[in-house]
This record gives sequence, structure tokens and C-alpha cells, in this order.
Amino acid sequence: MTLPDATPQPPSRADRLHETLLITHAECLEHRMQPRHMERPERLEFLLRHFERTGLLQDLQVCDAPLVDPAHLRAVHAPDYLATLEQLRPAAGLARLDADTALNPCSLNAASRAAGAVVDAVDRVTSGRARRAFCAVRPPGHHAESGAGMGFCFYNSVCVAARHALDDLGVDRIAILDFDVHHGNGTVEIMQEEPRALVCSSFQFPFYPGRYDRDGGPNTVLTPLDAGTAGAAFRRRIEAEWVDRLIEHRPELILVSAGFDAHRQDPLGGLDLVEDDFRWITRLIVGIANDHCAGRVVSVLEGGYDLDALARSAHVHVEALLE
Repeated sequence: MTLPDATPQPPSRADRLHETLLITHAECLEHRMQPRHMERPERLEFLLRHFERTGLLQDLQVCDAPLVDPAHLRAVHAPDYLATLEQLRPAAGLARLDADTALNPCSLNAASRAAGAVVDAVDRVTSGRARRAFCAVRPPGHHAESGAGMGFCFYNSVCVAARHALDDLGVDRIAILDFDVHHGNGTVEIMQEEPRALVCSSFQFPFYPGRYDRDGGPNTVLTPLDAGTAGAAFRRRIEAEWVDRLIEHRPELILVSAGFDAHRQDPLGGLDLVEDDFRWITRLIVGIANDHCAGRVVSVLEGGYDLDALARSAHVHVEALLE
């Protein structure tokens, strides 16, 4: 009798189809700020149409994002801050949170769907019902601190999901990787006292928001980049500053704040990355995940404001998640 080969075989592409989730929701399109605001519904509409037009959507299991459980928000955000958001919620028109950030009547529902998407993705990935996930949602979240929203952000979706993974799902160690052009100040602030989390953030410096971008503490790797930094220098910095720390941390789950406003075409950024750089960093993340945490990666859309560059960059990001 011949025994079956016990050597693990990598799954074929056909086997991998639909192991990666796309989680989104129509309510994320209903959040709208003042006319001509860069963080606009068209960002998500254009991205999803691009995925459909190119056939990428067929390779993904598409799921509706649930509303987040308010208890998950309270585990991350101060009660006074959450109450202030509810009090600001307008019956019509806009209510301003800061100079760049405003609520319309639908904004908090959209933010709840965004946070709910990442929590749901973490539930599915940690339980083995999916391998990886991309949350195509808005508004973004990584600037929201425990007691303050800013920079287009209301709820810090990635931190809400991280806290759920650590406190409710028995995950012992997570990594949060943020490659937006703007520093994820809220993520660093919220997680700074959490030794089970390693936070790595690359960002243009000096640049908005100018908070928590100089010393994030022992569980933080800050990678500030000069304006004009292009792909080769970006890759060298990531390899030199992130990889050993990630291997040492041995995460059981990797969360990604995927900001594509570091693209050279983006109107809000000054870095010089292109699509292949986003493919490269995603493949790096996936390789580390395959080696250390059974491939488990949950990514959430953050910045990216040139519609075409955003769609192309997110496309190669998701293609790499499928590999």
C-alpha cells in the first residue's frame, strides 16, 4: 500500500479563489462631507467598479459589512468622545468635527459599517472561514484616537478589530502595519500600552497630523519618509525596520491599514510610490503571514484620493492577498 504524500502542498489558484473576502456595504457611500471634499463616495464607487470591470471581483467572496457592536467601540474609544459624536449627528446638513472632518446624517452608520467590516473579517479569518480579507469601506479610521476624531476619521476600525481579536478571540499577538502617506497617529495612541500588539507605520515626515510620530514606545516601529521618497528607498526602509521586528514578535494575525495616498499621483501626498511598490509590500506581508500565522491577513482601506491611482493600487494589493 502506498501512503499519501504528507508534504504540504500549496493550494492552487482555483483552490484559493474565494478564500479571500471583500467586505463592503452600500451605507459607506452615504457618508458625504462638503462639496469637492477629497474623502468622497466616489473613491469607493470607482474602486469597486474597477474590481468588477477587471474581473477581480469574481475571485473574491463578497460580504456585506455589519454594523459594529457598540461594545467594541467602547473597548477602544472614550465614552465622552462617543457621546459627543452622537450629539453631533445632524438631522440634516453637516456638523463639523474639525476643519477637515464633518458628519452628515449617515456618517456614523457608515463609520459603524467600516469598523464592523474589520471586526467581521477578523472573526472569519481567525475562525478559519476565510484566509484573508480586504475591507473596502469608508470613512477611514487610523487617525481617530481614543478620545478624538480627526483627519476624516471617526472610529479607529483597525484598533476596534485588534482589541476584539486580543480580548475576545484569544489571539495572543497581533501586528498592525500601516503604509498610508499620513501617520496612523490614532493607532499608535490607542495601542501604545498594549505589548501584545506591534504597530509599524510608514509615512511622509514632517506631515499631517504631526501626532505620535516621533516616539511611539517599545511596541511601535516608526518609519518616517522624506517627501519625494520613491520605491527603492521605501523598500529598503521597510525591509530594514519592519521585517526583523515582525519575525521577533511572531504575530498570530496581521492587520493592515492600507493607504494608497503614498502614490505619486495622489493630490494629498508627497511620496513617489507606484502600484508595484504596493504589490511588493503586500507580498512581503503575505510572506510573513504565511510563515508565522497561517496566512491570516485582514486589510482595511485608509487613504487614497486620486481615483484612478487608488483603484489600480488597491487592485494589485488585493491580487497579492490572493497569492
